[in-house]
Formats: sequence, C-alpha cells, structure tokens
Amino acid sequence: MLKELYDGKVIPWERHSRCSAEQSEILKKIGAEEEYFASKMSPDDHERFRALSNLYSELSISDEGDIFAYGFSVGLLIMADAIKEAKAIILND
Repeated sequence: MLKELYDGKVIPWERHSRCSAEQSEILKKIGAEEEYFASKMSPDDHERFRALSNLYSELSISDEGDIFAYGFSVGLLIMADAIKEAKAIILND
C-alpha cells in the first residue's frame, strides 16, 4: 500500500463512488425536482437556486474531509492500541 501511495496509484482524497440502486433512484428524484422548480422560477431565481445548491455541495465536501480525517485518526489510534496489546501478549506482560 505504501509503494502504491508513493507511486501515485492511491490518492487518499479521491474516492470512486459506487452508486447503489437506491442512491441512483434518489438522484433521479432530486434531478426531477430541480427541473420542476427551475421551470417555475424566473431566470434570476433559478440562478440563486443553483448558487444555493452549490453551497450545499461545498458544505458536504467540507464535511467529508472532516469525516475522513477523523476516521483516519481513529483508525491509527486503534492500530496503536492493538500494537501495544500485541507487544504485551508477546512479552507476557
């Protein structure tokens, strides 16, 4: 894994999303609702609606970064504790 990370084959901030059938269906519904509201709005309102949608996306991306960092840190703490326990078992402490 470290060699692949070094070689650029693993990019931690990239995630290839596998969209489940349920998620796909929800995305279709969201698209249909956005189209419906866009057709009812004035061009200015439609642009503001798009800007609002983009702000929600930016917030979501920011949250994902925080969640990744937290999960990674927790994983490292678990690994450190497991190593400590393994050493205790090996050394019969």
